[in-house]
Amino acid sequence: MTASPLLAGTLNAALAAVAFGLTTPFIQRAGAGAGPLVTAGLLYLGAALGALPRPCGRRAADREAPVRARHGPRLLLVALCGAALAPALFTWGLQRTPATHASLLLNGEALFTVAFAALVYREHVGRRVALAAALMLAGGAVTVATAAGSTGGGPWGALAVVAAVVCWALDNVLTRPLADLDPAAVVRGKALLGATLTLLLALAVRDPLPRPGPALALLACGASGYGLSLRLYLLAQRRMGAARTGSVFALAPFLGAAAAMVLGVRGAGWTTALAAALFAGGVALHLSERHAHEHAHAAQEHEHAHRHDDGHHDHAHEEPPAGPHSHPHRHEPRTHTHPHAPDAHHGHRH
Repeated sequence: MTASPLLAGTLNAALAAVAFGLTTPFIQRAGAGAGPLVTAGLLYLGAALGALPRPCGRRAADREAPVRARHGPRLLLVALCGAALAPALFTWGLQRTPATHASLLLNGEALFTVAFAALVYREHVGRRVALAAALMLAGGAVTVATAAGSTGGGPWGALAVVAAVVCWALDNVLTRPLADLDPAAVVRGKALLGATLTLLLALAVRDPLPRPGPALALLACGASGYGLSLRLYLLAQRRMGAARTGSVFALAPFLGAAAAMVLGVRGAGWTTALAAALFAGGVALHLSERHAHEHAHAAQEHEHAHRHDDGHHDHAHEEPPAGPHSHPHRHEPRTHTHPHAPDAHHGHRH
């Protein structure tokens, strides 16, 4: 059994944050003059293209649980929240808010994800996580106030980004049961549904179209910042649940704000530094969390990718498989102690 599932989960979430955070200022530039619906549609079309199956290599069906028809309603719901409403609100707000402020506001996604995960899945939230959420809330309030005072349009751009953050947090929690399926298939399904919804609506309202160069740039940003990032995010959720993945993903806004400043975007001052410090404190509290105690597993039957050296999967095979594989399997009740996080096997109460 590995020492802690938080290590692999943290690495995947951090890489997802890098892929997403660095695209924010580029989306602002490439989307200038284009409608928010068209921009959102191109981003998720790029995500879908980036998740197309590879022509060679071991098939995902051998090692990942497939997306089945029964997952369709949930996939449609996450596409509506996370691939249609959220990116449209975000790009609209990004066009009316300095990129540094918009990037830092994305930290609110961690706050709302922690709250929704605790309410929906009863994921454990102790004093450390609660304090981290309070610091992020304070950082968000400072950022909204700064954005309202530095732009002529008032706080509407910043509030649109906050609304997008709430939609993405709902998306994170609704996606949690899909994290144990083939991540590339989940990305393809969500991205294609989201791109179809937003592009059809963009045609209906005659949303302004970007020039060919910016359109290609948005497709590239979508493949990296939304496709690859979501795939890594799902792998992180699989290992440590929705709340902690969202918390580590809060690194993304710092990278976006830093990239914006490197590109010469103005808007950073002492209030931005204060907000960044508050957010950094929240992230540090999450990353330093350790969790281990004696816990009981009830009998459970499900399907997901797994190995036989992780201390939870000891069922028999006619021919022992090598490495990760997927099939329906059953867990017998057991009680043991080891470091763990709220994954598919650790949803117990505290």
